[in-house]
Amino acid sequence: MNCVTGRSTAQHQHQANWPSQVNNPNKKLQILSALNLFPVIIVGLLLPLTTVMAQSPDAQAIVKASIDHWRGTSSYTVMDMTIHRPQWQRTMRMKGWTLGDNKSLVRVVEPRKDAGNSTLLIDSQMWTFLPKINRIIKIPSSMMSQKWMGSDFSNKDIARSDDIVHQYLHTLIDTETVDGHKVYVIESIPKEDAAVVWGMEVVKVRDDYVLITHAFYDQDMVLVKQLDTLQISEMGGRTIAARQRMIKLEQVEEWTEINMVSAEFDVTIPPTTFTRSNLRNPR
Repeated sequence: MNCVTGRSTAQHQHQANWPSQVNNPNKKLQILSALNLFPVIIVGLLLPLTTVMAQSPDAQAIVKASIDHWRGTSSYTVMDMTIHRPQWQRTMRMKGWTLGDNKSLVRVVEPRKDAGNSTLLIDSQMWTFLPKINRIIKIPSSMMSQKWMGSDFSNKDIARSDDIVHQYLHTLIDTETVDGHKVYVIESIPKEDAAVVWGMEVVKVRDDYVLITHAFYDQDMVLVKQLDTLQISEMGGRTIAARQRMIKLEQVEEWTEINMVSAEFDVTIPPTTFTRSNLRNPR
């Protein structure tokens, strides 16, 4: 007997056992219904997993949303910066304007001896105006991480650049619960071609996109400095980090705080605000 004949005989024998089960119309209907339900059951089991995956937070989207939450489509802020050192402390009042995600201007207005010092960021280009020498200086990319006016904030920090969004690869490494809010812990590693000085940055962002912590690690993955939010308040119709402190881990007695005085979001700002002419001669 060849294989084909054997298979046919087996099929015939198998079918011969069916009449008592399926010749009954009601029984046959139950079997067919069960077979039809099988794919539905499988899909039902997979749907919860698919939904969870679809709802899984995207790390890069969270980082971008945090920056967008702070900047809005545009913003105007008044803030005080306090630079603290063991032997001295000084405070400056500043005004800041942002438009979109690529334009920002920060200007010192008090005290008088510092008034007029300003920083303009357009895309990845930065200029600073020094009124004492009446000069506009273009800041090269190599100096973007240098201290801004002797503070613990860098030129890039003060301009609230969004380079971290595009020049880093982001991974959600943990979630925490703080004061009733879910907090996302995100590890950001620079892309191979990124022109940045940090080896890694780690941010903690609340579920309402308020930045809680921003830690900066060097190329050896050693924590160098950290920005902590000390106070959260309602300003300009949204919840924001109202007081933040930047510290260096090797010199914790030295720090710089930014305290928000007022904030307005999604306001009309003339395009001429973000020009080198306005940087030198405010209008």
